[in-house]
Amino acid sequence: MRLTEALVRTGAEDREAFRSLYLLTAAKLFGICLRICGERQAAEDVLHEVYLTVWRRAGAYEPGRASPITWLATIARNRAIDWRRAQGGRQFAPIDDLPDIVDTAPLASDLLEAAGERDRLHGCLGALEERQQVAIRTAFFDGVTYAELAQRQDVPLGTLKSWVRRGLIALKRCLDA
Repeated sequence: MRLTEALVRTGAEDREAFRSLYLLTAAKLFGICLRICGERQAAEDVLHEVYLTVWRRAGAYEPGRASPITWLATIARNRAIDWRRAQGGRQFAPIDDLPDIVDTAPLASDLLEAAGERDRLHGCLGALEERQQVAIRTAFFDGVTYAELAQRQDVPLGTLKSWVRRGLIALKRCLDA
């Protein structure tokens, strides 16, 4: 959500939002540029062009159509491909020969979002009846089949499936709320 907000505010020419947007995305977009360009200096130049484009076109970003990182990555990819085409017949080192300098760690905003979703899921699971909760946790988190679980619980397979189905319906209602 921080990324979306920063991109929307950048569209309104908010320089501080643009700075935040750069800090949140520069490593990932540089990795895209480097992978396509194959040269560090070229990737840096292309990344500069990417952010100039973002500054000019951020007002056109529509949050409902694509995630902000997808929108930004598309711009980076297209700029890098344009650079590559402009190079014509120049020879490049194979990408496998490049040093691995891309930061593959997930963005802090993605980690926070995932933690929030995980907490919400476990909160909703905790609100289910205990037998539904146990059945869903065991089947989906431990990978136990319905047949094995029915045998462990000493209930008919149809009964266990009903518990899981009703539990999943209640879980969906809770998560949608």
